Amino acid sequence: MTTRTRRKSRELAMQMLFQADMAHQAEDEVRATFWRSTDPVDAEVRGFAEDLFRVAMTRREEIDALILKYSKNWRIERMAAVDRNLLRMAVGEMLGFKTTPFPVVINEALEIGRRYSAPESINFLNGLLDAVARGLIAK
Repeated sequence: MTTRTRRKSRELAMQMLFQADMAHQAEDEVRATFWRSTDPVDAEVRGFAEDLFRVAMTRREEIDALILKYSKNWRIERMAAVDRNLLRMAVGEMLGFKTTPFPVVINEALEIGRRYSAPESINFLNGLLDAVARGLIAK
């Protein structure tokens, strides 16, 4: 899978998490509607997006706890919706896909953030993901 296809998968996973978050939908509900409203994608792209989404949903409490631990003075519900779901996707990848180096996960999240988040969010995302990565390495 190329870097471009993996980024597309990450974008789709973040969008699925956003839908689950904003519509208060369960994992199955998101799957039932998300792919009908999205342009068709290659099976490999969809497969990795589904895997990222599944890990982030399954381990959401653990992921949110890590985000809270390293986000000084920020509550998750006060973060911009795009940012918190991008963080969930990236931290989920750090936890669930050990073969992907943390710097790659962080850089990919920042590139997606540049497309979907406010410009001032990039430093916040970078600092928080770097802190989570350092914390996971220290374990």
